[in-house]
Amino acid sequence: MGGAYGLQTHIWNNSWKTVLLMAGFPVLLLLLTYALFLLFAGLTGTYYGNDPMTGYFIWAGDALAEAWPFAIAGSILWFGIAYAFYQNIIDAATGAHKVERIAEPKLYNLLENLCISRGITMPALRIMETDALNAFATGLHKGNYSITVTRGLMNALNDEELEAVLAHELTHIRNSDVRLLIIAVIFVGIFSFVGEMTFRSLRFGGMGGGSSRRSGSSRDGGGGAAIAIIVALVIIGIAYALAIVIRFALSRRREYLADAGAVELTKNPDAMITALQKISGNSVVASAPSEVREMFIENPHSDFASIFATHPPIEKRIEALAKFAGGRVPAPQAPPAAAAAPSFGKRGPWG
Repeated sequence: MGGAYGLQTHIWNNSWKTVLLMAGFPVLLLLLTYALFLLFAGLTGTYYGNDPMTGYFIWAGDALAEAWPFAIAGSILWFGIAYAFYQNIIDAATGAHKVERIAEPKLYNLLENLCISRGITMPALRIMETDALNAFATGLHKGNYSITVTRGLMNALNDEELEAVLAHELTHIRNSDVRLLIIAVIFVGIFSFVGEMTFRSLRFGGMGGGSSRRSGSSRDGGGGAAIAIIVALVIIGIAYALAIVIRFALSRRREYLADAGAVELTKNPDAMITALQKISGNSVVASAPSEVREMFIENPHSDFASIFATHPPIEKRIEALAKFAGGRVPAPQAPPAAAAAPSFGKRGPWG
């Protein structure tokens, strides 16, 4: 398991998925734009020719031919804004703030020592003021990577466990996981925006008279309009489904590899195990958007939602650390009252 750190196959796979997401984005965006025009045509009775069954689709195609440069320009603008300000957006959504050595010397020194040991450029360090136990890394390229930890994590973990979590996040950076995650968040974000616009159009927009370019009756008995609306909603549904499928591109394997990388950096599988045990059940940051939570070291799901989970269960991760990295899983701690009881040494078989 330790040899998984820096696994070139995993890094190549992440880079290939990033290219596919970037290449597929304009195609899916144009498809969604066509669906919006088709929905508008069906709702307003706007079509070309005397055959409503095909006239709606022809009008939507003609509208797309005129509008596609604006759609592509809008997507480029979105990616540009997201590229320049994604960290600011994430900080605003999570309440994280940047810290320097003078403010958090212990945490800063732990991270700096890990970076020095492997010749890794020191990422920025941020803290979320929440009692939840969690951490995540962000960044698109060398020089703008960042690691964020919660105040609860800092208070609950000892130095060795905190070092293991920081090493876990450094591995995500080293393995190019964070770049894929950021691209996926940007990708899904634009479709969330388009979805909101769709619902607004259904509720408020475009219910007046049809286009001046329409020929034929705007009342075709409902057949052509109904088909156009159904097809448009199906296309929009497919776009949303593909956005959900993006989550499956965020392989669960990345968390196992990051755990393995933490072990290789710290040489301490036990610290990673106990850190995960403390994080389990205490990691929920309710204020963070769902897309950002996918970047966390732990993102718990309900039993039903677990089929879409991008994180393996912590129990499985601990099992892998024990099996492949030689870690020891400590027994559950005794209640405080029992722990405070006087000890008379190790009991023999007769008590």
